[in-house]
Amino acid sequence: MSSKLLFVITCFVALALWPLAAGSYGIDLVTKIMIYAILALSLELLVGTTGLVCFGQAAFFGIGAYGAVLLSPESDAASIAWLLPACIAAAAAFALAVGALSLRTKGVYFIMVTLAFSQMAYYVVHDTPLGGGTDGIYLNVRPSFGPSMGPWLQLDQALPLYGFTLACLAAVFGALALLLRSNFGRALAGIRVNEQRMRATGFSTYPYKLAAFTVSGGIAGMAGFLFAVKDGYVNPELLSWHLSGAVLVMIILGGLGHLRGALIGAFAFALLQEFFKSEAIFGSFAKHWHLGLGLAIILSVALLPRGLVGLPALWRDRLTGRSSRRAVPAAEVRP
Repeated sequence: MSSKLLFVITCFVALALWPLAAGSYGIDLVTKIMIYAILALSLELLVGTTGLVCFGQAAFFGIGAYGAVLLSPESDAASIAWLLPACIAAAAAFALAVGALSLRTKGVYFIMVTLAFSQMAYYVVHDTPLGGGTDGIYLNVRPSFGPSMGPWLQLDQALPLYGFTLACLAAVFGALALLLRSNFGRALAGIRVNEQRMRATGFSTYPYKLAAFTVSGGIAGMAGFLFAVKDGYVNPELLSWHLSGAVLVMIILGGLGHLRGALIGAFAFALLQEFFKSEAIFGSFAKHWHLGLGLAIILSVALLPRGLVGLPALWRDRLTGRSSRRAVPAAEVRP
């Protein structure tokens, strides 16, 4: 067993055991972080694997969240068996439409087009009765697996929701790890390295990129569904460009080109937020937590060019006198 696989297994075992030691706040916090980790994994598929810097990931996340609320009955619990796939399909369908148009552009134009589509979705829920306007809308009754499944599988309880979120995170991580090892994943890695060379060898790169964009949107929709179920409330800020930027920072902080980097980055980003927001540590300065978080991110990027996932290699290179300040090529994308 490789050290990387052992690290991933250890992380998931630790997450599974976390409720045994944590209180209600700790369980709620880690549930939220795992949701953001799923969202970070969805963006890692685009940025770290395919080389597509998307600035509209929040739109897919928000569509999944709003879908969970809008498709749920007002006075009865919807079945997860159809509601979760419906939310994933809605987000994937929007991603398919956005990708079909935006993937015809490249570079900064691609970034701006995805941002424009995201802002369009934002203003649809912000300025129309569909999404409840700026007030947002509440999820009256959380979905469930059915009354026959017992109280331990009802998502209106903290522990069942934590377990279900962890299962979704493990499923997404495992599915993406398998995808990266498939011919499809190798084609995406080749596109990131040199798309022109891929075309010269006979690959039509557009369908591969569109498929990756659609899959990424569906995974983000799953994260949005879980977020709506957790909070029982959605508002237009879920589709804001600020969230897209935050998720991009997560995967950069963790380390591009590694699935485990998306997990590490999501946890590091969220825990840094909690740290700088703590009035017990920073007192009145805690209200300026954005400043502390920004400085911490700048320092991490400057000192860890390969992200937190590259920290062991950096230590090893420092001990041997070698330099590790190199970019991670797409061919090295791995769990």
